[in-house]
Amino acid sequence: MNERSFITTYIRSLNKFSELHIRRGECSRWGAHTLDPSVVRAEKSLDSLMPKQYNARETESVGRKKILALARNLFWQNGYNTVSMRDLARAYGCQPANLYNYFKTKEAILFEVLQEEMEQIIRPIRHLEEAEDGDPVEQLRLIISSHLEVTLSHRRSAKLLFDVALDSLPFADRKVIVSMRDTYDRIIRKVIRRGQEKGIFLPHNEKLVGFMIASMITRTRIWFHPQKGVTAGELADFIFQFALRGILTRDEIEAALGGSGLSSPFGSGRAHEKNRGVIKIRRRSAGGCTRRNEL
Repeated sequence: MNERSFITTYIRSLNKFSELHIRRGECSRWGAHTLDPSVVRAEKSLDSLMPKQYNARETESVGRKKILALARNLFWQNGYNTVSMRDLARAYGCQPANLYNYFKTKEAILFEVLQEEMEQIIRPIRHLEEAEDGDPVEQLRLIISSHLEVTLSHRRSAKLLFDVALDSLPFADRKVIVSMRDTYDRIIRKVIRRGQEKGIFLPHNEKLVGFMIASMITRTRIWFHPQKGVTAGELADFIFQFALRGILTRDEIEAALGGSGLSSPFGSGRAHEKNRGVIKIRRRSAGGCTRRNEL
């Protein structure tokens, strides 16, 4: 028995002894109705030093999350096809056989990595599919900003989502991921079509416009770094305005800029003017009045 186990056993024995005396009414030493405070304090102090105990379900959840995080790194660094379950087990610090208690195959790990990211991309924008009365410009802003946030926070798995052949997954799992990607494509196309129907966006092929915007976002994971002089928020604004330049109608542009050209929202370096390059979009209310929203 090690020292800590001995102390623990000793303290708990004292408590049981004191409880026995209380039940018998022999309270002259231990107090009328309480345990010896010094014993209680000692036990609490020792308990605080003991590692947190997890139940089986919590332990499995912690293990799965750690494996998924390690998998993202290894898949990114070495390529999905070259990483084996043995490599993952070595990184996790266990025998390969133990890894199968969490995931049956490497493909199962890939599926969970991709599914988690797609859920985070779709969740904030799912409601836009049926938001017919909403502002298409603001809806497009939300799509770009939320997608970029997920992309930059999951740069490693973002590469997997768009660069790894989904043929690596079993048919059923591949169908799930493809369906989720189709949902994203359907939402952004509906927003673009909504803007076209309201006379705000040009009648371009909404499928191509959606692909171009998504491509701009996903490729940022290759080069973006906050120390390069652009924050994630500034980058989201830039992509948003860059996309608007290509899809706004002439009337909207002229109303917003009076025929002047658009400049970079970043201006010259980090010390750019606050409002430089900001596009103002004219909105027509139901009563025929107009108002302007800064984007």
